Amino acid sequence: MKVKKAIIPAAGFGTRFLPATKASPKEMIPIVDKPTLQYIVEEAIEAGIEDILIVTGRHKRSIEDHFDKSIELELSLEKSGKDELLKMVRDISDMVRIHYIRQKEAKGLGHAILCGKPFIGNEPFAVLLGDDVVDSKTPCIKQLMDVYEEKQGTILGVQEVKTEDTSKYGIVDGLEDSDKIRKVKNLVEKPDPKDAPSNVAILGRYIITPQIFDILETTKPGKGGEIQLTDALKELAKRENMYSYIFDGKRYDVGNKMGYLEATIDFALKRDEFKSDLIDFMKKKIEDNK
Repeated sequence: MKVKKAIIPAAGFGTRFLPATKASPKEMIPIVDKPTLQYIVEEAIEAGIEDILIVTGRHKRSIEDHFDKSIELELSLEKSGKDELLKMVRDISDMVRIHYIRQKEAKGLGHAILCGKPFIGNEPFAVLLGDDVVDSKTPCIKQLMDVYEEKQGTILGVQEVKTEDTSKYGIVDGLEDSDKIRKVKNLVEKPDPKDAPSNVAILGRYIITPQIFDILETTKPGKGGEIQLTDALKELAKRENMYSYIFDGKRYDVGNKMGYLEATIDFALKRDEFKSDLIDFMKKKIEDNK
């Protein structure tokens, strides 16, 4: 069965970006001039995903507004003859079929995924976390979808991280299969570096089989008092084959302030209208701060 649906959890408080996220969703913070969440949605579309469920929470209405039609804005742009901007605005609302459900309580990522059970039904599905933006030639989630076609099991998108950073991620204990694909033996949620079975971390991209929902319904709160997706995946790995895949591309943790700044600079440098001036500006700043 092909992967046609995706879940994007977007219900978190964004505490790492306070005070900016006190009243505005962290997913709407722009990288240059495009909200972070739009990069994630575009990745899913480019991979061939047909329906996207965004799991939201309170104070997230601006997410729905962004992907909805804006009649007043469109009329204003049309009247002003700003055809290029008009096309951009219309393209956003015409991207893909986007659905929404509200996570009424902050019970963790596992619970957010469980909220999508009626939407997914009995199909394999993609999960894309909004804190992870991946710049790659082939969309990151498409790489995982291709591996799923071959393996027909849950696929975890991973890359190696610094050993001292293992406490930030779900860490894979895997058995070698190929250079990029490894059969998962075990998973550990945010282990201390001394206890980590490897430095291979799950980085915000998954293809998951629907059997995960039965497990999530009985998964008890784990680290942080939340229902951890990693705990449910650990149980799923005991019941069926699961694989990690080392994906190609540069991944940015845009939920981290330094990662966000790196993404903003790198994406700006990819734009012809900014590149030259930005390089000159950075050279001057470097000289001024020597």
